[in-house]
Amino acid sequence: MRRRYNRPVGLPHQPPVSVVRPERLFAGYIFDLDGTIYLGDSLLPGAQRLIHALRQLNRRLLFLSNNPTKDPAAYAAKLTSLGIPATPDEVLNTVVTTTHWLRQHLPTATVFAIAEEPLQRALRDAGLRLSDDPAQIDVVIASYDRTFEYRKLQIAFDSLWPSDTARGGKPRARFVATNPDRYCPFPDGRGEPDAAAIVAAIEACTGVRCERHFGKPDPYMLTIALDLLGLPAQDCVMTGDRLYTDIRMARDAGMPSALVLTGDTSSETLQHASAAERSDYVLDRVDALVPETIWRDLGWTAD
Repeated sequence: MRRRYNRPVGLPHQPPVSVVRPERLFAGYIFDLDGTIYLGDSLLPGAQRLIHALRQLNRRLLFLSNNPTKDPAAYAAKLTSLGIPATPDEVLNTVVTTTHWLRQHLPTATVFAIAEEPLQRALRDAGLRLSDDPAQIDVVIASYDRTFEYRKLQIAFDSLWPSDTARGGKPRARFVATNPDRYCPFPDGRGEPDAAAIVAAIEACTGVRCERHFGKPDPYMLTIALDLLGLPAQDCVMTGDRLYTDIRMARDAGMPSALVLTGDTSSETLQHASAAERSDYVLDRVDALVPETIWRDLGWTAD
């Protein structure tokens, strides 16, 4: 699947759908990253001044990502290098949520993680035991792993496949995933296979279904986000570029949501979405997240 973003960075956007801006400030602001705050290695228009203004207004901020190939420190360093100073405790991604769930629910389990080093390191640092011996593995984790190979698939197969699985038997190990994304998008319209591709490979050969994941739109990620912010859902707004992850997660939690038309969702796609799929607010650029009165007070323009 080839995916195009709506427009090049910095060019004016003229969406055929109506822009709907919030009329109030929220206590907490939760942001998706790629397609919302930046696109590849470039900040999207208005992102820097928006985050600066929200900090000046003493709002609580949190950045979310489904990508487990970087840890929060790496995301914070990227934001800082782009001109938005951030700290690791302001970033929540599936490295954190997956590790948190395992520590909470299966702290003594032996884990086989089909994952890159950031997740592997986080699991080790959390005191979880890692192994590639199918006889010892209690949990198989699938994730966005660019080092995926047949050997890893075989270990997952051996861990999940008892002799009677094909006849409806219970798998020996549990099977979870970091996130449900089918592909990771790139700014030029290309992309890479994401965690769902690895999940599908394991499911296809074992017949075992992945029981859950820990990224958007799963409510588990938002539960941790709200705990970190120390705020109820109704006092926060989730801003992102994907209807089926960012917006769906917020709607399911009863949290106000804002869709920004600078990433995955085009204005044409939004026109065909059902009322149940839509966000509370629609923005042509991310700094439209603040009310117009704040824009005027700050002397902002759309240039």
